[in-house]
Amino acid sequence: MDVHKTHLSNADFKKILLSELQDITDISLKTVKDRAPVELDQQATGRLSRMDAMQQQSMDTAKEVRRIERIKLIKAALKRLEEGDYGYCLNCDATISNGRLRLDPSFSLCIDCAK
Repeated sequence: MDVHKTHLSNADFKKILLSELQDITDISLKTVKDRAPVELDQQATGRLSRMDAMQQQSMDTAKEVRRIERIKLIKAALKRLEEGDYGYCLNCDATISNGRLRLDPSFSLCIDCAK
């Protein structure tokens, strides 16, 4: 399905959102150890190696924070789908264009309110 050329239904958006949610969850589970605290044993690693590991751990933690925020947006969109409110602006209640939702199915504001 070419999502850029067709009109997508709520069922299509639900599939897209659930797929992205699964992908993000899988990545999060696979990277748990990357976010674990860095061992401070100087005998096991040198100072610079430990600093590199701490920097990498910090970046991995920041990525996880972004994943958590994305999960929240996806779950909110799925809830709107369940409640029949999906595709309507949360601010002005106007219809959110199909094209805008194709860009990001979790959008909750119409283009005017997003400005």
